Amino acid sequence: MYIARKFSMSNRFLISLLSGFFLFIVACSHPPYYASNKSYKKQAKEYANTIKEQPSVFTVVGGMSPAWVGTTNFNMRKPNYVIIHHTAQNSCDQTYKTFTLPRTQVSAHYVICKDGLVQHMLNDYLRAWHAGAGKWGNLTDVNSASIGIEIDNNGFETFTQPQVNSLLQLLDTLKRKYAIPAANFIGHADIAPTRKVDPNIYFPWKTLAEHGYGLWYGDTSRVSVPTDFSNTNALRIIGYDVKDSTAAIAAFKRHFLQDSSNIITEADRKILLDLMNKSL
Repeated sequence: MYIARKFSMSNRFLISLLSGFFLFIVACSHPPYYASNKSYKKQAKEYANTIKEQPSVFTVVGGMSPAWVGTTNFNMRKPNYVIIHHTAQNSCDQTYKTFTLPRTQVSAHYVICKDGLVQHMLNDYLRAWHAGAGKWGNLTDVNSASIGIEIDNNGFETFTQPQVNSLLQLLDTLKRKYAIPAANFIGHADIAPTRKVDPNIYFPWKTLAEHGYGLWYGDTSRVSVPTDFSNTNALRIIGYDVKDSTAAIAAFKRHFLQDSSNIITEADRKILLDLMNKSL
């Protein structure tokens, strides 16, 4: 009887020990990106606390204001551009890792995978680090005024139909929500022609333009280009940074002609003229 009782107690102890070990393992195991999600929440909370801070009362020569007066007329800043990228990587998982490592210093608001899945990685009102040093028209801080969309594509392949379908749905939502003008849907190469080529020549810009996202040209068969027409000036009016006019021409041809050359033909000049007139 004593031996049986002792064995039973040993069993219970062993079961309790194993149960505790199992619970410890479960407690210590976290879902993928647990650490980066925790960091996101912490940073977002810190920014929220900053926004909630009462504006400072300044002491000036005329004295200090006796009491703070808060305006009732304000709202959140909103994005006015959408910048489209390709990831230049080989999978969404690879891109998620890149965007969740602090040392990479790069991010985007959305990532669209090959199967059409859309991963919303950052609140639209927050500033992602996707554009880098870029310029479009008079806009020089593109990150502060834009939403960045990365599409899973290594840069040398066509985009999948599920990706295009998801992108069109996403752009419809963003355009309506933030009243983004049609001309303000552009590519990374458009704002950084000396550094970037994405989303490259395989991207269906014409399809997007047909749905109202981005400019496109009409029938140019009867267009007559004036003798004093300037390619560089036209590119500048459209929005391109023309400090390096050769790079700007290459970006223009990538976007509108799916051509990676930097040679501009007479047919290209007609398209350039048409787009310039649409941009005025």
